[in-house]
Amino acid sequence: MTQASVTSEKVTLFPQDPQSRLTYRIPALLFIPPDTFLAFAEERSSPRDEDAKILVLRRGTKKENTVEWGPMEPLTSATKDGYRTMSPCPVYERESQTVFLFFNCVEGTVSEQEQIKTGKNAARLCYVCSTDAGQTWCSLTDLTEQVIGKDLKNWATFAVGPGHGVQLNSGRLVIPAYAYHITMIQEGDETIKTLECQVAEVMHQEGDVQYSVYCNARTPHGLRAEALSTDEGLTFRSPSLQEELCETGTGCQGSVVSYTPTPGHGKTASSWLLYSHPADKQERKDLGIYLKTSPSEEAKWEGPWILHKGPSGYSDLAMCQGPPLLFGCLFECEKELKKEEIAFQLFTEEDLQKNIGFPPVD
Repeated sequence: MTQASVTSEKVTLFPQDPQSRLTYRIPALLFIPPDTFLAFAEERSSPRDEDAKILVLRRGTKKENTVEWGPMEPLTSATKDGYRTMSPCPVYERESQTVFLFFNCVEGTVSEQEQIKTGKNAARLCYVCSTDAGQTWCSLTDLTEQVIGKDLKNWATFAVGPGHGVQLNSGRLVIPAYAYHITMIQEGDETIKTLECQVAEVMHQEGDVQYSVYCNARTPHGLRAEALSTDEGLTFRSPSLQEELCETGTGCQGSVVSYTPTPGHGKTASSWLLYSHPADKQERKDLGIYLKTSPSEEAKWEGPWILHKGPSGYSDLAMCQGPPLLFGCLFECEKELKKEEIAFQLFTEEDLQKNIGFPPVD
């Protein structure tokens, strides 16, 4: 049993095996009310994308300000013959109390670059689900033809997430994804190119309560891209690059969640956004936590608070509304190679207040 608390530093959930050299990458984190965390990762025979094998899971139980983690389990139902399983993207559906875990199955060892170069897609969109908070899982469903259909011939490749999806206030499930369209590759489209992304629903009140879907995406342009949707994710405004959110080298995946601050920490008439990403501009290191106290496009990001000093990579955030209001961060980190282990850290709203600084209480 592995235990994490708000008073402890990070705890390793998916360590590299020194004997077999099995490596764990691509974290995804989900909180299921009232007390369950699910942590997912890809198990690989090496850090390379082409050496991904299966998805693995650890279940955590929250007890006040502590999370007790159970053993690692392979997700054997999330497999497809002749394919490797990648890019976990879980979401919780409140009404049916069902966890849907979306992911990609990629044929053999075909790389993303090979798919882009040849224009021949080798990825499938699949999911499994659980109605008992991740204790058991249904068999795999391949959604590729149903969801993508004829458009698949125009996509060199695609992937969901990675990281969590969201259920909107209306009940709709939104699963972030990116795709390489063949014509954009051939014609050298000059629009803002985006890759891995995450979304969060934000609430703002100016008279009537309104909801928007906020998207934060990786780019090769040195800065993160943001975009808002006012029609539940069907369409988005043109993305804009954010000067306050730097990319790392050629870019890195990041995570975003929205939450309502507890009374005494500021206005509660709109959602606040929390974002995690390596803070260094050249290398994947110094995992930072950033805060935005308004969902408006003009609002500024505060931070970063360096949650982990040293090499770090992909991350995923989860929030449990409380009381008390807690956050979990599942992230890649290590001493030398940036892909040695996946760790978990729990922190509170008070930790944010101390390390980033909230605006004065109204």
